[in-house]
Amino acid sequence: MFVIAFPQIDPIAVQLGPLAVRWYALAYIAGIVLGWQYALKLCREMPKLVTPQQMDDFIVWLTLGIILGGRVGYVLFYNPLYFLQNPGEILQLWHGGMSFHGGLGGVLLAMLLFARKRGIKFFALADVVAVCVPFGLFFGRLANFVNGELFGRTTDVPWAMVFPNGGPSPRHPSQLYEAALEGVVLFAVLWLLMRMGAREKPGIISGAFLIGYGLGRFVVEFAREPDAQLGYLSLGLTMGQYLTLPMLAFGAALIVWANKRA
Repeated sequence: MFVIAFPQIDPIAVQLGPLAVRWYALAYIAGIVLGWQYALKLCREMPKLVTPQQMDDFIVWLTLGIILGGRVGYVLFYNPLYFLQNPGEILQLWHGGMSFHGGLGGVLLAMLLFARKRGIKFFALADVVAVCVPFGLFFGRLANFVNGELFGRTTDVPWAMVFPNGGPSPRHPSQLYEAALEGVVLFAVLWLLMRMGAREKPGIISGAFLIGYGLGRFVVEFAREPDAQLGYLSLGLTMGQYLTLPMLAFGAALIVWANKRA
């Protein structure tokens, strides 16, 4: 069977003696920095509900929310028994293991606290952040691909790949599917909504983000190999799919609420 060779890319981008800088870490940095710069651009445009200075101050809160929330979410959602038996590994982030849904919870908490402290409308801040999240999702999924992790299910499609840790069978490059849907497509949809004036009604873009990510993740999960320690859950769905269902429901309710409130 014809398959595409998996590109053997060293997960370590730079090695300086004992210090190793991984592509995974650089992906997080690139996503945060590019998203931050785009957020500053949005803050200078109408409606000016969040100032550039406030966004500069918020970036530290955002980073902590992503890292702490992402790790806590992975521990609780995907491997709680293992970390209960090995609590010392919870802080070993360099071994991987981050959850988008946990990161989302961490960012929501950071936005709530920051908006309250600075007297900013929560959804005005959330809408700006939501438009910038696809930067991080795009680079994060590319880093997953470089690491050869979170690969897809076995398949016979012409673009299938044999991943180093996925056995001899060709698999979907599901990381690239997610990079395309969660990064490129989602950004394009949110950008289009902004051009149509959605920021004038705080909450609509945030709701659209939840629905857009939820749909993309739910669909790709059919091609993605579920986590080995969890496997398939009820109805043949995965943990990732079940975690997206509340996002879809809340996103739809948020759009309805924002329209009525406006």
